[in-house]
Amino acid sequence: MDSTLQALGRLLLRAVPTFLFIVFLHFYLKSMFFKPLERVRQKRYDSTEGARERARENMERAAARTTEYEAALRMAKAAVYQSQETLYRQLEEQQEAELEAARRDADRTVDEARAALAQDVDAAKERLARNSEVLARQIAESILRRSAA
Repeated sequence: MDSTLQALGRLLLRAVPTFLFIVFLHFYLKSMFFKPLERVRQKRYDSTEGARERARENMERAAARTTEYEAALRMAKAAVYQSQETLYRQLEEQQEAELEAARRDADRTVDEARAALAQDVDAAKERLARNSEVLARQIAESILRRSAA
């Protein structure tokens, strides 16, 4: 067993430089490779997260502006509809006024025509009355002439 322990001791003694080299290599790689790599990775992560955060903020601003534009559009549409309604009412009132004026003109024309017709009827009656007297005299004279003959 002594010889085994001595062999093991020699083996360990030969392994010490390898072990020290591995420990040195570990700290060397950690300081020269992994720390700068971790810094680059952290910068990349920070810039990526920053870009994501900026994109999220931009999306929120865009959504807010979209909401504002939609509200403004609804207000503009409401204003247009209101002005159209006002214009429609004015046009309707104007048409009613024109229609009423046309009715008054038509009524006046009808009244004038009735008055003219009434005057014509009166004139015709008066002419008939005069003509009937003249005819009656002529008939009476012709009957009297026949009976006298």
